[in-house]
Amino acid sequence: MSNNERSWYSRKYEEYYTAYVPWLEDKVLAWFGENKTSYTTKEQLRKTEITGDKNIDAIQDGAAEGVGSQLAKGGCLAPVGEGVSKEGVNRAGKGDTGPLDTAQAKQQQSSWAASASNAFSGEGEGVMNAGQSVGG
Repeated sequence: MSNNERSWYSRKYEEYYTAYVPWLEDKVLAWFGENKTSYTTKEQLRKTEITGDKNIDAIQDGAAEGVGSQLAKGGCLAPVGEGVSKEGVNRAGKGDTGPLDTAQAKQQQSSWAASASNAFSGEGEGVMNAGQSVGG
């Protein structure tokens, strides 16, 4: 087999892998009532067991299951979980940044991260205004 044939096979394999594996992953997770967001959330939260005490670890596992289940089918945040799975995780896996080029996408992500960080730390105007309207 020549290098040219090999590269054609490699390109075709990569093309089909990129097209069908995310779809297959979505289908398998859907059989279990999950999506990529809920599954990943549960797995990441389960990794945070820090005490080694089986009772506390069981509580942490229960919390991970509860939080992840809210993003799964039937959960309060199921539409968010589905949207992030389909539009975020699948696109990121393919390297698709949507209408932005890679540099613009990275700049936009850092901007969003800074906004979210400011909001959670209380430095954002939205948090202050929300507190003022609630507090009177």
